[in-house]
Amino acid sequence: MPDSSTSAIDGRRVVAIGIVAIVGILLAAAVLLFLNLPDANAFNARVERIFVENDGLTSNAEIKLLEILAQSGTSFSDVLTSYRMVIFVLLVFSTALLVAALVFLVTIIALNRRMSEIERAGIQVRSLTISRAENTVALNDMAFKLTPAAIETLSVLAEARMDDDVLSGVEIEAMISGKPATDCDEAAGATRIKRLRDALGNQIVSELLIKNISRKGYMLAIDKGVIRMT
Repeated sequence: MPDSSTSAIDGRRVVAIGIVAIVGILLAAAVLLFLNLPDANAFNARVERIFVENDGLTSNAEIKLLEILAQSGTSFSDVLTSYRMVIFVLLVFSTALLVAALVFLVTIIALNRRMSEIERAGIQVRSLTISRAENTVALNDMAFKLTPAAIETLSVLAEARMDDDVLSGVEIEAMISGKPATDCDEAAGATRIKRLRDALGNQIVSELLIKNISRKGYMLAIDKGVIRMT
């Protein structure tokens, strides 16, 4: 099983490399974009050139036209400057979104890997205390209130685990009902297991705690030394 600290280091390394790659790509794109944007003073330079090359324009209408052109150049410069700021903000926002998406992706992958490790290793049970009198079961720090039928099913599985036995559905039904095994069927025992899992509630806990061994039956996937019956 991979060491959890090694997995965490690998995850941080992937995040760091991903962030550097994202920032580098967007920074390169920003530089190319800003280099190819027209100069904000290009229009003003053209207007100034018109003033210089046409000093013979002296009528009021011609001077008014040149003033309008000059004002248009200033407006164009202001608009282009605002566009640059908008592009910069959008690039920063895009960088933040991509970095967040990368972090979430790595987190989800790490959680899925952890869940796979748990499924392979089984649930780590430090103590399992079954109280038939109170119809309760304490699993590590979690306490469950079960029905009498569910407690009986769990008790039978616990006793079988302490004897290193695997019980089929027929055997479970026979031990709980007191009937001969010939009068019981597999479906009845499987139904009791399903009801026990439903009573435990947490799907991950119930699926990992109660193992279904193909063609053999059911057993508790825990160390028999942690089981206590009261």
